[in-house]
Amino acid sequence: MTDTLAGAPATKTGGRDTRWWGLVIISLAQLMVWLDATIVAVALPSAQEAVGLTDSSRQWTVTAYALTFGGLLLLGGRVGDVLGLKRSLMIGVIGFSLASALGGAATTPEMLIGARAAQGVFAALIAPSTLSLISSTFTVPAERAKAFGIFTAISMSGGATGLILGGALTDYLDWRWCFYINILFAAAILIGGFLALVNPERNPDTKLDVPGAILATAGMLALIYGLGEGGSQGWDSPVILGALGAAVVLLGAFVLVQHKSERPLLPLRVLTNRNSGGAFLAMSISAFCMLGMFLGMTYQLQSVMGYSPFKTGLAFLAYIITAAVYSTKVASKLLLRLRPNVMIAAGLVISALGLLVLTRLTPDSGYLTGVFPALLLFGLGVGNLAVPVFQTAMAAAEPRDAGIVSAVVNTSQQVGGSVGAALLNTVSTSAAATYLASHAGAAGAEQEAAVHGLALACAVAAGVALVGAVVAGTLINVRPKRPEAAAQE
Repeated sequence: MTDTLAGAPATKTGGRDTRWWGLVIISLAQLMVWLDATIVAVALPSAQEAVGLTDSSRQWTVTAYALTFGGLLLLGGRVGDVLGLKRSLMIGVIGFSLASALGGAATTPEMLIGARAAQGVFAALIAPSTLSLISSTFTVPAERAKAFGIFTAISMSGGATGLILGGALTDYLDWRWCFYINILFAAAILIGGFLALVNPERNPDTKLDVPGAILATAGMLALIYGLGEGGSQGWDSPVILGALGAAVVLLGAFVLVQHKSERPLLPLRVLTNRNSGGAFLAMSISAFCMLGMFLGMTYQLQSVMGYSPFKTGLAFLAYIITAAVYSTKVASKLLLRLRPNVMIAAGLVISALGLLVLTRLTPDSGYLTGVFPALLLFGLGVGNLAVPVFQTAMAAAEPRDAGIVSAVVNTSQQVGGSVGAALLNTVSTSAAATYLASHAGAAGAEQEAAVHGLALACAVAAGVALVGAVVAGTLINVRPKRPEAAAQE
């Protein structure tokens, strides 16, 4: 069973087309990776007590995963191009399941944090392989658009799904099942992947750029650490300033090395292409707004509205279902008729409208009138944006760059989310502190301050989304494949 990156889909086994089952496996792998970014956060209070984490060290269960995952994504993307996409995915899944087993069995803080870091390492192998496998498996535009729609629905709901699953497992079983559940996911992916996934041919000219890999990894680690911890440690902290300064130096050196290298880790043509560059920007801005919204809404639902962790996760079903249905039933069809830049810009505008709805929240707001409309709009916005972003980025890639382009899409999402979480949290807490200081002693002032901070952060995020809509809509300049043209290919 073979396939090539260029095209002819030899994806049938015994006369059966296994590509769509392969898509299920690919999407499940992506879900496992992104689900793990939030599922452990729900279980953290229970895990902290069980393994003896201190208040100052508990954040590292989240930070360790984000650091290794985001820091190694570029390297993971090129490793996939060198080793082969299917092989890289399988290695990543095996390693991720073993790291999850270690996390579930953790008895000390070091074991738990080390397991989270190891999960991030192997997630950096899994994530870049997923988009590349879809792009190489589905070569007909209509089928590819549908495949990206299904993939989008599953992967973009990972964070919210993690909140639901984490709350259920913690409340009804044990926090350790937030790790052990990955072993079940991995078993299904490995069995299904062996039976259904195609194995695109590797480009023999692709080599691993070791100096570039070292600079990129170190630079991304410094950048994600600085952005992720800036809100809690203070943006004027010497550690944060040092991390961000080191990131600038290391990533600047990385660009110089890539410019001179004959076989670079990240070919600069990937970044300078206006279509792929615009897609990366749009994904980063969407993640900036999405993660900021998730964090703010989690606090609103639990601390202000009194929801339990499980009920909080269920509240996000409005977003998950809307994004899933819209991306699979509507966006994948629109992509064959509308220009991608129009869809991407519209997606960011709709997301901005959802954020503006949240600026009207009060401590007395109910779910149906205050929260539900915003989640509905955000699901529509993400569903309208993600399918053309994935399609545009992968279509602009040369076959030899498929893995690294997929890695950059995921890196854009990771960095955008880190910036959003850090910056919007800083805006929210600063605004809340200012409000509380000016309303000291007033009844209900703490809840009013928290909602005021969330509203201001959402207003800032909405502004970023609107600016991003203009920039991405201007940068990206590709035309859709008409249905009749797609059918002829």
